[in-house]
Amino acid sequence: MRVLAAEDDPVSRRALETFLRRWGYNVTAVQNGLEAWKALQEESAPPLAVLDWMMPGMDGVQVCREVRGRGPEPYVYILLLTAKDQKEDVVQGIEAGADDYLTKPFDPQELKARLRTGQRIIELQEELIRAREELRIRATRDALTGLWNHAAILDILSRELDRSRREGAPLGIMMADIDHFKRINDTRGHLAGDGVLHQVAEILQTTLRAYDSVGRYGGEEFLVVAPGSDAASTSQLAERLRAAVREATAAGGPASRPVTMSVGFTSTVELPDADWDVLLRAADGALYDAKRAGRNRVQMATARELAGAASRDVA
Repeated sequence: MRVLAAEDDPVSRRALETFLRRWGYNVTAVQNGLEAWKALQEESAPPLAVLDWMMPGMDGVQVCREVRGRGPEPYVYILLLTAKDQKEDVVQGIEAGADDYLTKPFDPQELKARLRTGQRIIELQEELIRAREELRIRATRDALTGLWNHAAILDILSRELDRSRREGAPLGIMMADIDHFKRINDTRGHLAGDGVLHQVAEILQTTLRAYDSVGRYGGEEFLVVAPGSDAASTSQLAERLRAAVREATAAGGPASRPVTMSVGFTSTVELPDADWDVLLRAADGALYDAKRAGRNRVQMATARELAGAASRDVA
């Protein structure tokens, strides 16, 4: 584990660094508080810090306050080294954010033991952060495809629609569906069907722009949210997705033949005052038109579908 050692006295700093390296730590040694604070602001800052209390520029207590003032993560376990032994001094250091302290001259074995305690706390926090991240992913990601799940992509659509109205920018919405997916499940089995879903999801993710979002809406259906896209640019993007799926699956994969995809789309230019559910209904109607017209095609929501989606919203 990486540890920062901040000590202005060169002899004491070399001795501290020697002990730490002997105990297996990766040491960053600095000679004053300003250098310590700079090192702790870096992206790969050490999670353990041994700070001398009295240092030029910034003392150890000031460094503690700065570290704690930036927020709880990433957490740095701070041990203060001090010649002060009055209770009020110790309280000041702890209130500033230090986790522990040792009076100088310190016993090396005691320092080693206290650092091991700090290391266990840091490792426990890392485990908690990983567990929290896993829970967050499970709550927002589809388990099979890794795309945003139904609730998450609808939340993204709602937020992007709010931003579209606020900034006066267009927003494209696409509903995409794998053609004849039931046939794949029936003839090749559900494992092959799952493989096709996963493959198509990867194709969509790599083909879309960095600021677009795609989620598994349900079954073999996907919802794409395309910020800044009017009808023309949404059509171009939808056609690019359709072609990418066919070309990539033709090169091989879980299906025994190339997979095709139908796409229905609309944009806020056509329905400037519509809520997200109205936009979805319009795009979904266009998708079914594409299916009825022979599949493997892109279809824009017609005036009839736009009017129908808006009228159902009023009703």
